[in-house]
Amino acid sequence: MLFDLDLVNKVYKELPAKIAAARAILNKPLTLAEKILYAHAYHPLTQPYERGKDYVDFSPDRVAMQDATAQMALLQFDTCGRSRVAVPSSVHCDHLIQAKDGSKADLTRAMDVNHEVYNFLSSICNKYGIGFWKPGAGIIHQVVLENYAFPGGMMIGTDSHTPNAGGLGMIAIGVGGADAVDVMAGLPWELKMPKLIGIKLTGKLSGWTAPKDIILKVAGILTVKGGTGAIVEYFGEGADNLSCTGKATICNMGAEIGATCSLFAYDQKMANYLKVTDREEVAALADGVKEHLRPDAEVYATPEKYYDQVIEINLSELEPHVNGPFTPDLATPISKMAEAVAANGWPDTIEVALIGSCTNSSYEDISRSASVAAQAKAKGLKVNSEFTVTPGSEVVRFTTEKDGYFKTFDEIGGVILANACGPCIGQWARHIDDPSRKNTIVTSFNRNFAKRNDGLSSTHAFVASPEIVTAYAIAGKLSFNPLKDKLTNKKGEQVMLDEPKGFELPPNGFSVGDAGYQAPADSSHQVKVIVDPQSQRLQLLEPFPAWEGTDLKGLRLLIKVRGKCTTDHISMAGPWLKYRGHLDNISNNMLIGAINFFNMQTDSVKNSLTGEYGPVPATQRQYKAAGIGTVVVGDENYGEGSSREHAAMEPRHLGVRAILVKSFARIHETNLKKQGMLALTFTDKADYDKVQEDDVIDIDGLTEFIPGQQLTVVLHHSDGTTDEFKVNHTYNQQQIEWFKAGSALNLIRQQFANA
Repeated sequence: MLFDLDLVNKVYKELPAKIAAARAILNKPLTLAEKILYAHAYHPLTQPYERGKDYVDFSPDRVAMQDATAQMALLQFDTCGRSRVAVPSSVHCDHLIQAKDGSKADLTRAMDVNHEVYNFLSSICNKYGIGFWKPGAGIIHQVVLENYAFPGGMMIGTDSHTPNAGGLGMIAIGVGGADAVDVMAGLPWELKMPKLIGIKLTGKLSGWTAPKDIILKVAGILTVKGGTGAIVEYFGEGADNLSCTGKATICNMGAEIGATCSLFAYDQKMANYLKVTDREEVAALADGVKEHLRPDAEVYATPEKYYDQVIEINLSELEPHVNGPFTPDLATPISKMAEAVAANGWPDTIEVALIGSCTNSSYEDISRSASVAAQAKAKGLKVNSEFTVTPGSEVVRFTTEKDGYFKTFDEIGGVILANACGPCIGQWARHIDDPSRKNTIVTSFNRNFAKRNDGLSSTHAFVASPEIVTAYAIAGKLSFNPLKDKLTNKKGEQVMLDEPKGFELPPNGFSVGDAGYQAPADSSHQVKVIVDPQSQRLQLLEPFPAWEGTDLKGLRLLIKVRGKCTTDHISMAGPWLKYRGHLDNISNNMLIGAINFFNMQTDSVKNSLTGEYGPVPATQRQYKAAGIGTVVVGDENYGEGSSREHAAMEPRHLGVRAILVKSFARIHETNLKKQGMLALTFTDKADYDKVQEDDVIDIDGLTEFIPGQQLTVVLHHSDGTTDEFKVNHTYNQQQIEWFKAGSALNLIRQQFANA
């Protein structure tokens, strides 16, 4: 399908002049990220923006939402006062389909269980002019890559893996729903000017090594927060040698290093992908401005002068990597895995191997994996693990099935799941005899935090390329190295797997029956969006209260979190996804996965009103009923992972007033600000240790709340002593106005009411 041709044409017509203006103001050659960012500035350029410091207003070209986050985003948009979205927008139904029995049965069950939500999303998309992709159409990021992404464009999406579109040369950034509301309402979108990390790729991949191994290697170098506040820009001959979908895989998983987004320059591989996905006109337009869709020549020549950090990777020397368990940045070369398994006591038997997801479900991924699977049959090998395959879209599914790859998977016992997120986000009815037993799974997904895939803390999840995962399914052992180890077939013979072979793009092109797209109604006057007041899945929103105009006194400590606290810990997915449109119901999962510093347990905190320990949400509801505000104290990189704004809205809804941590993940900090919360960081991280379980807490300085000026926290301990220390914030004046109004949406509503 061809969408947005007029939009793309407009962007490209304006691009040369905008880039020339930016180059004149910066007075230097430009990276690709700088070209796209400055070309999408909301206001006319008058001065350079300082990386990592200046907040900038941008005008994204498009908004993309998945069904789990779209519910809350559109419930918010429904209250802002507009009759249509101001920019092209789409909703993709991919998160609510649980993987259990196979694609057909799972999709049928999802349509029944989630019919209320799907009907709501379909109708509200019709009303506001939003494209709607039905259940089964595919995973948001793959569908966006096939239909909407274009080189040099800018998009925001309500999913942390939105940067997948960087594989087609687009700045695509994951945000919370409130940010999406701003853009859909026609307002500027604010972002701190990102720093730039340049990754120079030399050489060429070969053999068992895949594009996935590049980002697995990078994750090991930069860690889960090494990319925070930065755009990662890949360049060099090695970058141009990668397939477009391989580039997308790398950009997708860039979310695991905290990067704002990742980006590749326009090249022939991208042009080929545009053409095979029926966007020849877009490729022709991009060819016409190609020099503006790549970094300037001087940047290639001396990258260290133009990036804040430069990393070089020789693809000819790169070997396959396996990352995990429990964190996506624990990177181990395949040659060292057997040693690591033994040294760490990781369960060696692989119980389930899963390929696909938004990260690795392209035609290339499936064809290369199928070549490994075909060897299993030809060489008399059997699969020794459960094995599942998740296509990324109906286009990919239809084409790969037509070309015979699904038959290959089926012959070795592979199960084809629906075109949806499934196990990658915890939507998986895992079959296991003892949920408490330590076990190992391997996936080609992107995220592997504890409980992420199956809700079991005992599961050790490892991430690798689809080819390696398929080899693991055949071997059944984590210590297996397909590059050198032999396997015993059913005849007792010792055989080795050959290097995977595949096709970058389908030799006969893509084809599909029904791609699953529903265009919005031309006129929305007769379209009604109905939400049953008694619904347990959907709930209309009430505005959050405005700030009372005083310092915050007499707050209680809800929980002091120890260690990693992702948005999965704050607002779990899995079975809780069904409540993503009902704020009060989903708030019953608030922080139930976080570890309490004082007893090392999850979902068990001391209630200062009763002195008893109980669940976090129930305890917070008692504080709210008593009119007592609370504080959550956290560790490093608090809120990493998914972009889900529920992790900010739930504490706000239940009466938490401030989140005080050692450091924040970017998206979560913004989400907190958007919802009118205080997002604060310790000036001295050692002050974290001063917080005690029974503290009564004051936050002073709010009556003089201004950018750059610290606030003061006073801890009143139960023994009568106090501790007082300064805390930092990153609020600019606009964000302070959000806080005062009670939320960014409250301010938007006021602006439209006064217009």
